[in-house]
Amino acid sequence: MKIGDVEIGDNDFAEAFPMWACRALITANDERWARIAAQTTTGFASSIIMSPAEAGVEGPTVPPDKTPDGRVGVPIQIYHRTGMELKLQVLSRIGQCVLTCPTTAAFDAMPKAVKRLKIGRMVRMFGDGFEQKDILADRKIWRIPVMEGEFIIEDKFGVRRAAAGGNFLIMAESQKSGLAAAEKAVSAISTVSGVVLPFPGGICRSGSKVASRKYKLRASTNDPYCPKLRGIVEKSLVPEDVNSIYELVFNGITPTLLKRATAKGIRAAATVPGVKKITAVNFGGKLGPIQIRLKEALETQPES
Repeated sequence: MKIGDVEIGDNDFAEAFPMWACRALITANDERWARIAAQTTTGFASSIIMSPAEAGVEGPTVPPDKTPDGRVGVPIQIYHRTGMELKLQVLSRIGQCVLTCPTTAAFDAMPKAVKRLKIGRMVRMFGDGFEQKDILADRKIWRIPVMEGEFIIEDKFGVRRAAAGGNFLIMAESQKSGLAAAEKAVSAISTVSGVVLPFPGGICRSGSKVASRKYKLRASTNDPYCPKLRGIVEKSLVPEDVNSIYELVFNGITPTLLKRATAKGIRAAATVPGVKKITAVNFGGKLGPIQIRLKEALETQPES
């Protein structure tokens, strides 16, 4: 399969996996402060391999007429392997990064949640007994007095099993063309509500494989895809005309959203001159059971 001159492997697929996820909506007096809080709350969360969680900011801003308090909102997602670990991450990140940020409030934004975590009920203890329970837009909230005025947080936040690890690789003739394609792909994927890209700027330059051939590590450099190792490793997968590879990794509330993000990202990346091939990383089922096939995603997901 090809998009223009860019090869897309017919049988290439990403190997995603289920994780527990929380989706929260951060509102503020203006988008600047909502986004500052969102970016701070999702920091140091690129990969569960070494980060304490996986997290990211959704691209589309929520307009005031669609938020509980009538102010602009920015959705975030936080992921973890277990519900307990997720709860600790959500509690600490909202408590340290949203509660402290000027003008912000925090609300649950997870559709079809299967569990609800008592996050607001725990954060409200910061009020030292002066906090007040209230109802806002049919939601149970806490009003916590702070020096600025008050911090509003919803009582419970919904969680559910979501899909993590959607990915594809952009193989390019140069770093410049590869990075330009990756940036264009990030912009396209960021239009999909319910999807986040946890790596810096949405791009990973250091894709990894499971375990290590030499050290006791959970993950190590994906040597078959390192252009500098072409001709050194026995099973290099880097074509002769490729000198730089970038990986796009993204998580979504459902596998269908990962397919939509995959199609949008690939189509955007393939328009950049210098891109030679787009493929995906999988480990034969060792990583996860959710297969996102690139060709299928492109054929089933609309271009608009």
